Amino acid sequence: MQKKFNTADLNLTIEQWSVLYHLWKEDGISQQDLCQATFRDKPSMTRLVDNLEKAGLVKRSASKTDRRKNLITLTEKAKAIQDTCHGFASETVDEALAGVRDADIEVCKVVLKQVYENLK
Repeated sequence: MQKKFNTADLNLTIEQWSVLYHLWKEDGISQQDLCQATFRDKPSMTRLVDNLEKAGLVKRSASKTDRRKNLITLTEKAKAIQDTCHGFASETVDEALAGVRDADIEVCKVVLKQVYENLK
């Protein structure tokens, strides 16, 4: 997927994409919620949001209900690349799963879900 981003001159890393992905699902969530959704620590998320902000893809604003929280919202620039990025993600999944039987994918999902639950 990184190659696809580079070829399209998106100047976007996979880590940044993962943050945008969650914001495309729910815009205006807190930095802490993004940490939890992406399994990253606070310093890493701060760095990612800083870089996304410099790139003009997100904006930070203080929560009106809790001044300790920063809410992260998408810019129009980020909204404009959403379909392209989703297309690249879909293509990458299709390439990765080429020749893998549906039944094997389902077994893998079950096993990975169990591993995830074990590590919670």
